[in-house]
Amino acid sequence: MVAAEDAGKIGVAEKLGIEPGMVVQELGWDEDVDDNLRAAVEEQIGGDLLDEDADETVSVVLLWWREDDGDLVDALLEATGVLAEDGVIWVLTPKTGRPGHVEPSDIAEAVPTAGLSQTSNISVADDWAGTRLVWPKSAKAKR
Repeated sequence: MVAAEDAGKIGVAEKLGIEPGMVVQELGWDEDVDDNLRAAVEEQIGGDLLDEDADETVSVVLLWWREDDGDLVDALLEATGVLAEDGVIWVLTPKTGRPGHVEPSDIAEAVPTAGLSQTSNISVADDWAGTRLVWPKSAKAKR
C-alpha cells in the first residue's frame, strides 16, 4: 500500500506530466528548492535528475527561477539547448509573497523572445508555482 505522503509526491510529478522513464534536467537548483517535489520526480522517472552539464536530449526541464537570478531569456535559451521537440520546460518560481517571487508578466515577456509558448500555470508545492512552456507548433514543424 502506498503511503498518503508518497501518493501526494507522485501526484505532483504527474501534474507536471512526468512519466516513468522520462529524462528530466534540473536547472537553477539552490538551497530553497522543494525537495519533496524533486523526490517525487525522481521516484516517477526511476532515476536521478540531470544537472546543467547534461548533453543528452531531455523530455522535461525543471527551471527553478527567482527574481534575482538574472536574465530569464538567457536561462530559457540555455534550457532549450537539449530539449526534445515535444519537450516541456517548467519554470518553477516562488509564489506571491515568498522571497524571490517573479511577476507572471516577467515570464510572459521572456517566453516569446526565447522562442517558446506558455500553456498553463499550476501550484506545484507550498512555496512554488509552475509555468509550463513548450515549443510553438510552428517551431516544431521547422525542426
